[in-house]
Amino acid sequence: MLNTPYPSVVPGPPQPSRILLPRSLALPPGTERYVVEGAGAILIAVAAGDHITVTNDEGGQACEVVAADAAGRIDASVLGLSANSDASGLKALLTNSDGSLQRLRKGLERHGIDLATAGAMRFFGETTPARTEVEFTAQRDGAVVIAAPGEDMAPDGQDTATPLTVMVRRNSVRRPQGGRELPDPLADPVLDLRVHSATAEGYFVKAGDYIQILDVDGRQCTDFQCFSARKLDKGLEHALDVTATRSAMGHAYPMPGLHSKYFDQDFVPLVEVVQDTCGRHDAFSLACYAKYYDDIGYPGHINCTDNFNGALEQFGVKPRGGWMAANFFFNTGVDAHGVMYSDEPWSRPGDYVLLRALTDLVCVSSACPDDTSPANGWNPTDIHVRTYSGAHKFQRAVAIRATPDSEPKMTKETGFHERLSKLTRNFVEYRGYWLANSFAEAGPIEEYWACRQKSVLLDLSALRKFEVTGPDAEALMQYTLTRDVKKLAVGQVVYSAMCYPHGGMIDDGTLFRLGRDNFRWIGGDDYSGEWLREQAEKLGLNVLVRNSTDQLHNIAVQGPESRELLKKVIWTPPHQPSMEELGWFRFTIGRIGDATGVPVVVSRTGYTGELGYEVWCHPKHAGEVFDAIWAEGPAHGLTPMGLQALDMVRIEAGLIFAGYDFSDQTDPFEAGIGFTVPLKTKADDFIGRDALIRRKEHPSRKMVGLDIDSAVEVGHGNCIHIGRAQVGEVTSSTRSPILGKNIALARIDVAHAEVGTEVEVGKLDGHQKRLPARVVPFAHYDPKKTRPQS
Repeated sequence: MLNTPYPSVVPGPPQPSRILLPRSLALPPGTERYVVEGAGAILIAVAAGDHITVTNDEGGQACEVVAADAAGRIDASVLGLSANSDASGLKALLTNSDGSLQRLRKGLERHGIDLATAGAMRFFGETTPARTEVEFTAQRDGAVVIAAPGEDMAPDGQDTATPLTVMVRRNSVRRPQGGRELPDPLADPVLDLRVHSATAEGYFVKAGDYIQILDVDGRQCTDFQCFSARKLDKGLEHALDVTATRSAMGHAYPMPGLHSKYFDQDFVPLVEVVQDTCGRHDAFSLACYAKYYDDIGYPGHINCTDNFNGALEQFGVKPRGGWMAANFFFNTGVDAHGVMYSDEPWSRPGDYVLLRALTDLVCVSSACPDDTSPANGWNPTDIHVRTYSGAHKFQRAVAIRATPDSEPKMTKETGFHERLSKLTRNFVEYRGYWLANSFAEAGPIEEYWACRQKSVLLDLSALRKFEVTGPDAEALMQYTLTRDVKKLAVGQVVYSAMCYPHGGMIDDGTLFRLGRDNFRWIGGDDYSGEWLREQAEKLGLNVLVRNSTDQLHNIAVQGPESRELLKKVIWTPPHQPSMEELGWFRFTIGRIGDATGVPVVVSRTGYTGELGYEVWCHPKHAGEVFDAIWAEGPAHGLTPMGLQALDMVRIEAGLIFAGYDFSDQTDPFEAGIGFTVPLKTKADDFIGRDALIRRKEHPSRKMVGLDIDSAVEVGHGNCIHIGRAQVGEVTSSTRSPILGKNIALARIDVAHAEVGTEVEVGKLDGHQKRLPARVVPFAHYDPKKTRPQS
């Protein structure tokens, strides 16, 4: 024993866990981050010694800065600078009726700042590279207005307004008691209530008023419960009932997220969700309760249920051992095996849920005390509640982020929304915009047949648009897209894939060539623009990539009669193709009606498998464009079409959809668009080329069509079997009206991808119920694309 050597050990103390967080969660104390949207402005209070950095995120964006002292007098010396501009860009922004600047107007009024004779500091120009910075330091207390001015972009122009990022490093950390600085109220609050960590607060809300529940520091969950006040007056304690809610709303199986409305046990609607900036919540568990902590070894631990009981006592509500609740910011779910799991919340500092009371309510909100699990990021903090008068109107919206580091962007209405909302109330959120799902008068089947036989119009403004300009624009697109961009003529459009180095797809989209050094990339994902910008910066290319999505909205006119319809609407000058002359995957620049009409770009493109066009215009002109097309519509059977019918026609035509038919684990060959990868004819290298050569030479999966010998519904992700073995999965499926059968797009192992192969689509667990199917050519409808080329 004495000769036994000591065991070897890992030397030194333990190392902390390495965790990479988005910037908004990793800012040091005293550092604040703001984003000034293109054609927007913000006001920030500053103190002497505060350091401000403004970054030109996408390049080419002017910046105007107005400084005022504590008395509201405009004085550039507050920042130690001299004025070199009359703030004309900022003044022009404030003359329009854009509601997004309402907060700025209130801030100017609050600080007593009059911009009538303002002098400003103007930075940056139209050739400023992306991520260029300017810095300045406050010499004394005051306020700073930072604007990203810009005018309306013409459809064939590329002078889009883009964001600025502002970082403020405070000279002294001004952390208010109880947490971070809260965002400004959405309006004048009726109630401003702090729910301190590990407590709960009860409060009354009038019917029609709004309830904003904010996560102060981020990563903190809060339980919400409410009762009809009138029922409580009668002694009926009917609380918000999660089981009744998810049954009534069609989500009988628990899932993360929010329902649009919440009901009590009598199905009386209590609240509706108006806005949500977080996107991930739990709506099926109880508020935490004493037994939970007892059972995991923490007897006597403070819990939300006991806190609810105490907070509701003043309203005469009897205590319970466990309260149902809508658990906002609580990141839980149910895995594939039916087991509930939880992790840290997704919420960031200032994230909120906005509800509207549908009747007089008694409410209670908690700041969850759980410090035994990741439920509150291991650090329970505060929740804040504000209520607002129902006299205010807040647009329905959820937030999306292009990247984890991006600021949230709330859902918007497209330029065509006002017209379309008169024809339907059935809108769905799609990538940050409200798009029509179907229309009240016709419905998806009639809309489908109108597309196949006559003509339809549909709003596709949610497509992401990026202006790519500069001497190296062609080089950048040639390197980042799979297509041979050098062969693209001015006025031509090409469909392409965009891939990562491993061959997985980032996005698919169309590239417009507006000039020798001028391109417009139109895809489905915000990140494709970020990727282009990242590659340009990495390579040191002289090129700007600027987002123009909010400056360019588009309505598609599709169907066999679309050309005849648009011939009556679109005027083009002699040097641009007329509608009769416009070739497939070409665009023309024209106007509505005549030479004095609204400017538009019209491309012969679409997503239906039919002859069709897309009309691109500035959002402010969308109503006029819609009216002109609609007025000529009756002679051509024009019908508005929503996303439900669009899904049917695009699946028939074999047109792929991100998230369903491809992802970053899918290469273009596996997605059924191998024709976009000219490996043998494109002489220049491009991102993913080596991986795509390897994948093409050694394929493992192939996109195919399926004819399904059953009328049973088939969905995305349904497994495909031969015998016991799974050999693939369904990516998209529909019941085809024109073919009279169930069809699907599917990705199958190449060993079983031959046309005519008999397979089975698995339902339930994939074994207890099967649907016979057969591999058929891809696509089902007009595979040679003769109709769109007609």
